[in-house]
Amino acid sequence: MSGVVVRTARAEDRDAVLAFCANTWESGDYISEVWDEWLAAQNGRLLVATIDDRPVGLMNLRMLSGDEAWLEGVRVDPQFRRQGLARAMYLAALEEAMSRGAVLARLVVDEENTPSRRLVESMHMRTVGAFLSYVAGPLSEVEERRSISEHTELARPEDLDEIIQYLNVSNIFPAVGGLYYRGFTARTISAELLEEKIAAGSVYLLRRWDRLDGLAIAEPREERQLQRLSVGYIDGTAIEAISLIAYDLRRRLFEREMDQVRIYAPDLVLVRDALAGLEYETRGSLFYTYERGLI
Repeated sequence: MSGVVVRTARAEDRDAVLAFCANTWESGDYISEVWDEWLAAQNGRLLVATIDDRPVGLMNLRMLSGDEAWLEGVRVDPQFRRQGLARAMYLAALEEAMSRGAVLARLVVDEENTPSRRLVESMHMRTVGAFLSYVAGPLSEVEERRSISEHTELARPEDLDEIIQYLNVSNIFPAVGGLYYRGFTARTISAELLEEKIAAGSVYLLRRWDRLDGLAIAEPREERQLQRLSVGYIDGTAIEAISLIAYDLRRRLFEREMDQVRIYAPDLVLVRDALAGLEYETRGSLFYTYERGLI
């Protein structure tokens, strides 16, 4: 589309952007909550598409690691949709990502957002996984007293090699693209990420029969005034192992006086069956994670 300019966002663009984002969903949009953070971030670039210097599109780029870029917050003024603005912003964001050393770019798209899925697929991005969000509250005092005896334990640095060996033969790990979710962003589960999460006390191991039978990577997060244990990866050798981990995480809520467990769970029958009957409820739609190599 002629006359379109994609540039770095400026503070004075805020009102115009929030105006065309106001009705993204019936409940509004989250852009107003993250605008200042995205604008000031040193690990990314907030982009706007303009026509005659009027902001009519938005996209944010974040570097989640030294070589992984994340694309998010794509918005186009309803008056200017289907005119190539989103594509122009994607191309600009990918170019920026490469200039920052990214070798991979990822994003998530709601299953029901067919136009966006078609667009990203036309730009040679491929699906590497799909996830649903599940939430559950803490066990009651009665449930806690009756709780099962098989509990998870926090991983130690010396467990790293065993965890890597477990993931190398896991059926779930490749099915989710080897990704760890933090909110609606995803990073590669590398040895460096595992070391980081182990040091933070965020890797939970289930051992049975003298072997590693499953694990979860979960960290505390405050989301919308709720104290949540956010589970970005969960794995088990069988349905029972995943169920035991998911149940034990609810027990830990009671111990830590937290409000909810939130699991970003792969869309796999094994995981869905494991969570059935544990009072985990799905929230929101199924999301597809897309990935594109940049070298």
